[in-house]
Amino acid sequence: MKKIVVLTGAGVSAESGIKTFRDADGLWEGHDVMEVATPQGWEKDQELVLDFYNKRRRQLNEVDPNPAHLALTKLEKKFDVHIITQNVDDLHERAGSKHVVHLHGELKKVRSTFDENLIMDWEKDLNLGDFCEHNHQLRPHVVWFGEGVPMMEKAMELTSKADILIIIGTSMQVYPAAGLVDFVPAGTSIYFIDPKPAIQEQKNLKVIAEKASVGVPKLVKELLEQE
Repeated sequence: MKKIVVLTGAGVSAESGIKTFRDADGLWEGHDVMEVATPQGWEKDQELVLDFYNKRRRQLNEVDPNPAHLALTKLEKKFDVHIITQNVDDLHERAGSKHVVHLHGELKKVRSTFDENLIMDWEKDLNLGDFCEHNHQLRPHVVWFGEGVPMMEKAMELTSKADILIIIGTSMQVYPAAGLVDFVPAGTSIYFIDPKPAIQEQKNLKVIAEKASVGVPKLVKELLEQE
């Protein structure tokens, strides 16, 4: 069974109504990302950071997977499919995808500030005074700027075994995720789906200049018909 690795970015979730990480003005929901997405911001104002992610979590509960998320699940009928996402939402899982690696963490999980391996599911608001079993404050299970990306090694391993790589809704300019394309074996078929592609078509690389909800179902249909 051929292996397909799918790398997704904010463009996939945007069509479900989730705000992209940063707007053109460099703000995220009116906040400088340094305030809400760095260890320094956390140290400065934990209440602000918690409130910010509580709002993101509530918003996530109000949106649904879109045709791009749903189309990807159909590939599992004929391929071994693994999704590597830069998104912190759970829309791939809710659409039905079975194998999802979250590079930047998950909104619906929290972790201990005492032990980063102590991670738990979390659906409600996270507040000051919500402690882990070691009596330390819980924080969002999200990778902030300046922090390591624990799942990167797993992502590199998956990408290095891909027969087909599909890149959807990402500028391919945020590292280390952007470097994953360098790990695919020579000759691997690569598809890039984005309405404003930052990559030019070349040998083994096909560019589909469509938004995710249009381009992904088209590509999925094409790949299933080839098999």
